[in-house]
Amino acid sequence: MRDHDVIIVGGGSAGATLAGELSADPQVSVLLIEAGQRDTSPWIHIPATFFKIMHRGRDATLIEGEPEDQLAGRPFVIPQGRVLGGGSSVNAMLYVRGQPQDYDSWDAAGASGWGWDRVLPVFRRLEGNDTFDDAYHGTDGPLGVSAPRFRHPLSEAFVAAGAQAHIRPNADFNGARQDGIGFFQTTTRDGRRCSAARAFLAPARKRRNLTILTRAAVDRLLIKDGQARGVRLADGREIHARREVVLSAGAFATPLILMRSGLGPRAQLKAHGIPVLRDLPGVGENFQDHAIVPVEAKTQGPVSVVGEDRMPRGAFHMLRYLWDRRGLLSSNMVEAGGFVDVSGAGRPDVQLHFMPGYNAAKGVVQLEGHGVMYSVCVLRPKSRGTVRLRSSNASARPEFRSGVLSHPEDLELSLRGLRMGLSLLDQPALRAVLGDRKRPAPGVMSDDELRTYIRSHAKTVYHPAGTAKMGDADDPMAVVDPKLRVHGVAGLRVADASVMPTLPSGNTNAPSIMIGARAAEFIREAG
Repeated sequence: MRDHDVIIVGGGSAGATLAGELSADPQVSVLLIEAGQRDTSPWIHIPATFFKIMHRGRDATLIEGEPEDQLAGRPFVIPQGRVLGGGSSVNAMLYVRGQPQDYDSWDAAGASGWGWDRVLPVFRRLEGNDTFDDAYHGTDGPLGVSAPRFRHPLSEAFVAAGAQAHIRPNADFNGARQDGIGFFQTTTRDGRRCSAARAFLAPARKRRNLTILTRAAVDRLLIKDGQARGVRLADGREIHARREVVLSAGAFATPLILMRSGLGPRAQLKAHGIPVLRDLPGVGENFQDHAIVPVEAKTQGPVSVVGEDRMPRGAFHMLRYLWDRRGLLSSNMVEAGGFVDVSGAGRPDVQLHFMPGYNAAKGVVQLEGHGVMYSVCVLRPKSRGTVRLRSSNASARPEFRSGVLSHPEDLELSLRGLRMGLSLLDQPALRAVLGDRKRPAPGVMSDDELRTYIRSHAKTVYHPAGTAKMGDADDPMAVVDPKLRVHGVAGLRVADASVMPTLPSGNTNAPSIMIGARAAEFIREAG
């Protein structure tokens, strides 16, 4: 394959955005390499059907960790999108940026230039919001952002219960204040998912300077004399970059590719017989994820979404959706939620997600009948994990320990959040529609019992991050500088959730897209 100016490894939320933004300059030839397939499955584009693809099938893969004591001996399992658009093609589409303090803390910790005043204009430029047009939102950007076209009555009851529990209603979690309860905005446009692939790649695919290579896994980088020169694919092909290589392969694949290329912790590389080109102790460290703790309860009648995909109801919903892209299938199913300060921190430290049906995730024992699931999630966990090589072979699964709940403060904050979540069941709006609590079991009420429940039921909310963190040269654990350049290696950047020093207070898709757009700015500035 011919050389390109810039090679981007990974076509997920950040990588697809970067490719679309960078190829807008016809003088820059861009190659985007994606291990998965093109986003042709219809289940990707219909919002409500993401459960069909999120945990299985050709468009997603599962990363399974090692058993962890603080998780009751369970492995932490995280689905990863393996398709153009990455997580933005298989997720629940929640558009949440986080809190201004998240980005200001990045800036203060060494990621200079990443404060709220610098990233808000990027969020606004990218956003095409169909509901809000103010100082916090953009309306003309390529990324479709919409309010729900469909609101399930059970979701409405959940929001009403929050208000009855004195959680203030909030119509815009991305506005002046994040705290409150309400309905999420989603990355959808006209009733269809608006993934990073649809927003940034679809309009760019006819550009002669953009090449998209799918079903191509990268084994390692080609590095010579301290400069990234290209990539070697798993099939042995080598492709060279005239200017830069950018890793946008996500919080698992990005550190693994770096380590297989000789960039990482010296001792680990030597243990696998990999020549050390640059000792970067932070590669694969600092792993973070948001973990949710579920609450499930039966409904008083057959009023949840359980069974709505079966005939003849499924056919009715599909016909309705095809008619005007409205109705149940236009819903992302995680319609409602909230952000609450349960510790007195002065800003929200717990997120709520509500679904008008039971959890259908892999590995979860399914409950019979109709019911709902909502969850509590610690927004700024202090627990840290690791992603390490199992071998130098690119096909080997990583040695992964999430570290989730390993910090005692995360467990205690989860306990406070869970008690707050359980209190919503006592509000009139939910009492009117719900029956018995199923998880945690009705008899589980003491602090120790709830801690045990949290350890045995906490699971991912699909936000892995931090394994190639951003920071200045004085931070020995920083992998990239504030321009996303890998320390000590010319012509190599990382642009994905790996670079986040800490998790933002919310879902990570919108921040990852912003990171991809900023990477394009930095590459253009470098010339």
